[in-house]
Amino acid sequence: MSTCDLLIKNGNIATASDFYKADIAVNNGKIFQIGNINCNAKKTIDAEDNIITPGGVDGHCHLDQPTNDNSVFADDFQTGSISAAFGGTTTIIPFALQKKGGSIKVAIDEYHVKACGNSIVDYAFHMILTDPSEIILNKELPDLIKSGYTHFKIYMTYEELKLNDLEILKVLDTARTYGAMVMIHAENDECITWLTKLLLESGKIAPKYHAVSRPIIMEDEATHSAISMSELIDVPILIVHVSSERAMIQIQNAQSRGLNIYAETCPQYLFLTANDLESEGFEGAKYICSPPPRTLKDQEKIWLGIKTGVFQVFSSDHAPFRFDDDQGKQVEGSKTKFCNVPNGLPGIETRMPLLMSKGVLENKIDIQTFVSLTSTAPAKIYGLFPRKGTIAPGSDGDLVIWDTKKNFTLSNSMLHHNVDYTPYEGMKFKAWPKTVLSRGKLIIDNGVLTAKKDHGIFLKSDLPLPAKTFDKRSLLERIENKVF
Repeated sequence: MSTCDLLIKNGNIATASDFYKADIAVNNGKIFQIGNINCNAKKTIDAEDNIITPGGVDGHCHLDQPTNDNSVFADDFQTGSISAAFGGTTTIIPFALQKKGGSIKVAIDEYHVKACGNSIVDYAFHMILTDPSEIILNKELPDLIKSGYTHFKIYMTYEELKLNDLEILKVLDTARTYGAMVMIHAENDECITWLTKLLLESGKIAPKYHAVSRPIIMEDEATHSAISMSELIDVPILIVHVSSERAMIQIQNAQSRGLNIYAETCPQYLFLTANDLESEGFEGAKYICSPPPRTLKDQEKIWLGIKTGVFQVFSSDHAPFRFDDDQGKQVEGSKTKFCNVPNGLPGIETRMPLLMSKGVLENKIDIQTFVSLTSTAPAKIYGLFPRKGTIAPGSDGDLVIWDTKKNFTLSNSMLHHNVDYTPYEGMKFKAWPKTVLSRGKLIIDNGVLTAKKDHGIFLKSDLPLPAKTFDKRSLLERIENKVF
């Protein structure tokens, strides 16, 4: 009889392509056998016919990130990773932010100091590129991509972060040459700036005007622009946190033309609307994020896009600021202008339970789609598959055993983030992770934290895309031949 470290019996295994009953044996942190297993295990867990999914991969979350307005992110790697684990996420990918005029390498080194020894789940880094100088594009970025930092984010909005079209084209050129994945925050900054000025001049400063200042048309236009530049350079991109039907249609149309455009959406665009920003007094500030939540119709269309494959990734975009705090949403007081409220919502713990409860258990999506959105596809897109994102021999023993027979109303007191509210307060849940394993180790056992503070390790990412030297002569020929 063979031996193993861990045996999980009587589980219903869900992957992005299958759903079947089998046992799982884990040894040295890796899955080594799936089937009807009879082995001498050091530890055996009875899954009791519950669903087992791969550990979640949250491909978009912000932890311990520097700001320029004296606000402070509420979650660091310790509290953020604990919250993630309780919600079934075993791999997180937060952002190392390049300072204007600064080095990306320095930003990554500083972020490693924050993360090392503090995360209970495994982690990779995205880079945020804010200043694509020649030395960054020709030296630092290529070296980092070759060293396992193969995905980065650029912004089309926010004064301190945005790139202009020429800079975006240069970044896409570099990404194509070295095989990196570019994530794009698509909103038209100049139109937002103009609308914001009009609102402020009219005395309209309440939180609800955040949504008015960033209308759907501005996301629609910027999404079209990002796709056009991607098509010109002939490089895949991922449009992050898509909030509206119109932006989704831009992506869907591009995909139907054979373009490699990937899309991400988030819980706030399925479960919140712009009406939440109209809450009494300053309460609406709790829901300020960008793009803002939209309408019930947009929610319906985003659900349809998830079901039909327009979206590949479902991330939290966890950007945690405490509400009743002078370093959080009220950094400039409770009477401040909407444009001065720190941007972002907490959601790293509720991401997967929301989609399981409201998606799978209410028959909006099947369990395979759930696994793909929350784990498999982000692992593939960000170069972590098959180590992460699936249940298969050779993959890490990152597993979630779900209790899908729950029926409770969510309260922030139940959560483990360092934030004093949840935007999903009062919502009904039907599922929650019961047991969570990372590399074969129990990190959540029947709802109790069992992980060591330093369990999580850094993950270098493989190249998600084949490198393609950008042939400018070929591009000119394509334009002359009216390919576009």
